[in-house]
This record gives sequence, structure tokens and C-alpha cells, in this order.
Amino acid sequence: MRYHIDTIPVWDAVKLEGECPLCALRRKVEKTDVERYLGGSVMEPDTRIRVNEKGFCQRHHKMLSEQKNKLGHALMCHTHLKTTMQKAHGAFDRAQIGAKEESTAPLMKRMMGKTGGREEILKAAKMLREITDSCILCDSIDENMQRYAYTLLHLYQNDASFRRAFAASKGLCLKDMALLMEMAAHEMSGKMLDEFIRDLCSATEKSLEKTEGDLEWFTLKFDYRNADKPWGDSKDALERAVTKLRGWCIGEEPDGQ
Repeated sequence: MRYHIDTIPVWDAVKLEGECPLCALRRKVEKTDVERYLGGSVMEPDTRIRVNEKGFCQRHHKMLSEQKNKLGHALMCHTHLKTTMQKAHGAFDRAQIGAKEESTAPLMKRMMGKTGGREEILKAAKMLREITDSCILCDSIDENMQRYAYTLLHLYQNDASFRRAFAASKGLCLKDMALLMEMAAHEMSGKMLDEFIRDLCSATEKSLEKTEGDLEWFTLKFDYRNADKPWGDSKDALERAVTKLRGWCIGEEPDGQ
């Protein structure tokens, strides 16, 4: 088959034989994006405009702060802060106007909840929540993961060797399993959809059962009576269990780097 540019990283992620190939791809994209935003793109007008508008979430601010380019992080944060202050000022005004309206409304109207003051305060809170919920890095990662998920389905449909490798894998984390199920329901049909869902569920379920058994033994090893017994595959069972439940966040890097 003629390889699409995304098929190679998807293949490589499956060959890692980890708990979730999409987690491996997501982590690789995340690290690349963090480096990119603190590289030459710091001074690119288009990038700064988008950063000013959306900013970064807590996780990605932490990752940016752990890099060496403190100045780049500070420059982006400064202009985003100025943009955010303008937006927040409107929310502050709305909240204060609402509070004032609530305080001066007749008692009966307040008791019946017929004043507009409380509604204005809630709208102000929504404005602030929208400001703090956005992240340009999260958006970029989600966009890339949609593309990688689509590529994985494309490979499954068109490459028999990939289909076999996927069926023999450890499946995915539950979060990415949901993503693939939703996409497969729209992109596949008939026998191919049936085979894909069966392989996806079978591979993931086997991995979950193995992880559950290893995690139980991990806890039992803390009993002094089992101190001299072998760990088996249980030493990293907690990290693997967390990955399966919520996607990778602790333990060895899933992308093998």
C-alpha cells in the first residue's frame, strides 16, 4: 500500500507493545508541541495571536515552565494576560452590576427569584470559566489525535499485517477506546466494523484482566508473608492500571523516549 504520512508513527506506536498506542502518540505530540511553542514560534505573530486568545491549561503551563526558555514562556504569558484582563474586566463589571441589582431589588422579588441580578452573576462566572478552560496546546493535541485515530482505522481496513498486529496488541486505554469506537461507528460498516470492534474489545479486555491480576499481586507483596516471593510482572502494575483507566500520566514514557 502507499503509505500516508501518518501511517508510520501509528505503526511505530503499535510496535512499542505498550498499554495504549494512542497514549504513546499523544505524549509524543505533546512534547513536540511544548518545544515548538518555546522555539521560534514564540515570536511568530500568528502564534502569539492564538496564544493570546486561548492561553494554556495548568498541565501545559507546568510543562512550559520546566523548559529552559523562561523568557519565551514569560513573553507569551504576558500578552495572554493582557488579553485575558480585557475579557475578565467585562465579567467583573457584569457580576458587580448583577450583585447591585440583587441588593436593591424588592424583598418579594428576591424571594421569588425574579430579579436578573443572580442571572448576571452566573453569566459572569460562565465567562470566566470559558477563559480558564481554553488551551491552545490541548486543541492542537486533540486535532492530531483525531488524525491519528483516523489513520489507525485506515490501516486496520487496508493493511492485513497491521490488522494482525493490532489484534495481538494490548488494546487501548478506556479513554482512547471510546474515541476509536465513536470514529469506527462513523467510518466503518458491515463485517469490517464487526471485526474491528471484536479485536479492539478482545485485546483490551485481555490486557485489563492481566493488569488486574498483576495489581492484586502488587498489593499482596506488601504482606510480610509474601516478601520473599517473586514480583512477576507486578512492579509496574499500578502505573499500567492508571494508564488503562484514564490514559497515560504516570510511569515510564509511553512513547519509549
